[in-house]
Amino acid sequence: MAKFLTVDQIDDSWVATDIATLLFVLRGDEVLLIRKKRGLGAGKINGPGGKLEPGETPRQCALREVREELCISVLETTACGELRFQFTDDYSIHVHVFISTVYEGEPTETDEAIPLWFRREDIPYTEMWADDRIWLPRVLDGAVVSGKFIFSKDVMLAHEVHFD
Repeated sequence: MAKFLTVDQIDDSWVATDIATLLFVLRGDEVLLIRKKRGLGAGKINGPGGKLEPGETPRQCALREVREELCISVLETTACGELRFQFTDDYSIHVHVFISTVYEGEPTETDEAIPLWFRREDIPYTEMWADDRIWLPRVLDGAVVSGKFIFSKDVMLAHEVHFD
């Protein structure tokens, strides 16, 4: 039986296996997403980001990951929330979410990701993690999110989301 069955179990004593980031770059009415080529969520569309390296802050990680995945330099970021994901196989990840409208360079495909611009109303939620449709539209509108999610592989079993 799975150790985590309810979001209430993701409390102050909960410690994630990994700490990671997502950074959504906005250009007018468009958002820059990626099709992941490898790692957790390979094949899915998501925001660029990844796991913190030793000594990095979440912001530093977000900037590095966008450089590595898309070959662009983000110049300013706004922190817009934290998401806690618990998987029934005991893997867990604590994700810091950022948005930016200021960057240099042209998003370029790499070994990790294919860059994709979408108008906000055309974001392909059916090709993304199930939780994205719950919180991403509000974050793109300027809200700050705090979320807890339980997944069994790709299936979301439970969630709790709050916005400021």
